Amino acid sequence: MKKVLFISLLSLLAISCSKESIKDENTLVPVKVHLTNFSISMEEFSDTRATQDVTNYSGVKAVTLAFYTSDGTEVYKSTQLKDDATTYTTFGEFSCNLQIGSYTMVAIARGHQDGDVFTLTSPTVAAYTGDKVRETFTATQSVTVTASGTNEFSATLNRVIAKVAVVSTDNRPASASKVRVSFAKGSKSFNPTTGLATSDGGFAFTHAPSSDAGSPVDVGGYLFLASDEESMNVSIQVLDADDNVLLTKQIENVPFKRNRITRLRGDLFTRASTLALQVENSWLDTEVINF
Repeated sequence: MKKVLFISLLSLLAISCSKESIKDENTLVPVKVHLTNFSISMEEFSDTRATQDVTNYSGVKAVTLAFYTSDGTEVYKSTQLKDDATTYTTFGEFSCNLQIGSYTMVAIARGHQDGDVFTLTSPTVAAYTGDKVRETFTATQSVTVTASGTNEFSATLNRVIAKVAVVSTDNRPASASKVRVSFAKGSKSFNPTTGLATSDGGFAFTHAPSSDAGSPVDVGGYLFLASDEESMNVSIQVLDADDNVLLTKQIENVPFKRNRITRLRGDLFTRASTLALQVENSWLDTEVINF
């Protein structure tokens, strides 16, 4: 009888310990992420690395932070807009409470304008669902939240988009109200973990030049590539105010690379002209390719 009672007591003790363990695992603990301490890396042509604080880089207008469990469940997500002080106390600083355990942390810094729609649904799926892609930096890493310690995390965000710049060497006539650039490949959606496009079917964006008629135009846009380097056909159309096509320029096998600028320069508004192609191997240095 005493032996049975002793075993029963041991069983109750084990159950009690198990419940206490579960309670500890479910306890919420404070977590802090300081995006002000994140560095945005910009690879220079000389292979040196320059970094800037997220809050100081003018290309970053929005930051999104999210945590996901191992099965992909989103347990926290918040977005701060630099121009909307109601979305943060200090831009780039996040505080939340998470259960003890392991998570995938996703941080995305990007450009933003009114009307933009950006979605982050998992560590592998994010997208711009509006007309334009913005300059985008991302970092994804595994973190462990513990019962003790500061639970403060940091990472390095890398630019993951390619950029196209269309520069006219002639002047825009008054009838030309917009410029539409169409990519045969690339995407507006991407995998935050790899930085690569999640589809490769291409898309188009339309830009209304801010310069007055009678002046050259400089149209810029971004895209996500399906690989680090990718070549594709690019179509540039000049539109009137009613979106009627006035002129079309077709350029084949245009090379793009992540974190680089491909510049198309030429007489955009002259029907018989051709465009020269420049590939910039960083945001600063230029390699020129003529075709």
